[in-house]
Amino acid sequence: MKAQWGVLAEHRDFRRLFGGSSLSLLGSSVTTVALPLTAVLVLGASPVQMGLLGAVSFLPHLVLGLPAGVWIDRMSYRGVIVGADLLAAVALAAVPILAALGLLQMWHLYVVVVVTGACSLFSAIAAQSFAPMLVPPRELLTANSAFALSNSVVATSGSALGGVLVQLLTAPVAIAVDAASLLLSAISKARITVTGRSTAADLPKESMFKGIWGGVRAALEHPALRATTIAATVGALAGQMQAVIMVLFLVHELRLSAGLVGLVIAVAGVAGIVGALIGVQITARLGNGPAFIVGMTLSGLAGLVMAAAGGPPALVLAVVILAQLLRGWGPTLYGINQQTIRQTLVAPELLARTQATWRFLVFGMQPIGALLGGTLGALAGFRATLVISSLIMLTGTTLALLSPLRTLRLLSG
Repeated sequence: MKAQWGVLAEHRDFRRLFGGSSLSLLGSSVTTVALPLTAVLVLGASPVQMGLLGAVSFLPHLVLGLPAGVWIDRMSYRGVIVGADLLAAVALAAVPILAALGLLQMWHLYVVVVVTGACSLFSAIAAQSFAPMLVPPRELLTANSAFALSNSVVATSGSALGGVLVQLLTAPVAIAVDAASLLLSAISKARITVTGRSTAADLPKESMFKGIWGGVRAALEHPALRATTIAATVGALAGQMQAVIMVLFLVHELRLSAGLVGLVIAVAGVAGIVGALIGVQITARLGNGPAFIVGMTLSGLAGLVMAAAGGPPALVLAVVILAQLLRGWGPTLYGINQQTIRQTLVAPELLARTQATWRFLVFGMQPIGALLGGTLGALAGFRATLVISSLIMLTGTTLALLSPLRTLRLLSG
């Protein structure tokens, strides 16, 4: 924890970016619970409508994922993250207002999901490209670890907070809390003294296709960057295959109660917090590339361990908890390192486009992974799906192991 607090204490502008991002993330965690409940409890959404609501959330990444990096490179990073927060706040504030007037319809929620998804996309790319301007290179890993710690804490507590707020305030009003958090986030980020203007903004304007291709090439040309991009893309596909069948496996195959399922899910969140706290120290010992590979390996093994659960209830619970510990540690360790590797190896004028390429590939794999996981679970069973998806993830990890990543050591914070 000392390392994370150090980078926050020493760099005022980074502290403002971190604080604003944490606030908006907490609000978004509330909406993750409140928006579907608004659809179900207020509008009586059908299963088809709920499926469509989930599907449209991927549209911004699939449609805007690649050009977003080019556009962001031509603007001020500070302006992008502040503007994205304000636009998302307006979109979310419309939900409780329309609900109070009795005018809320499902199509409004579809629009809100698309708008807020696009704002999240632009804000994430700009923030990840902005961070290297706010801290020195040697502290990038620590800065990314601080973000990972915040994400893990919010993921562990935010959904629970959302449930409580829905219970106390009703689902539409709980969404207003997210809108308020985004306003506070925008205020915090607007106080950053650096504009974050990319050096690409001063270069001659190029065509959209050429700009996109520059980001794709930067993500794949360097052997280490290519290895992290491919491994992360494969990991996203396999991870989503597991995500869609996980609760079904715990309930129907392992016969865990709802309370134990909640406990098991929380274990991964707590493990993620621990992983963020010690990720810098582990990376300092192993190096960025090896730490990335270890994180991917732990994530791949989690599914295999989960699939092996069986026998007496106490043994089942112990094996499942071990799997969830691996599932929490792994993504945190590879996440902070893949981000640091990109921020260090990519030229500043290409960073936003490279971040956009990565998000397009990783998020683009998730709906495909969800479809594959659901189909395979129905045809081959949940255990087989866990095994197959884990082997897919470990295949991507093997490609990383065979690349220069296995010896890559950058500045470790």
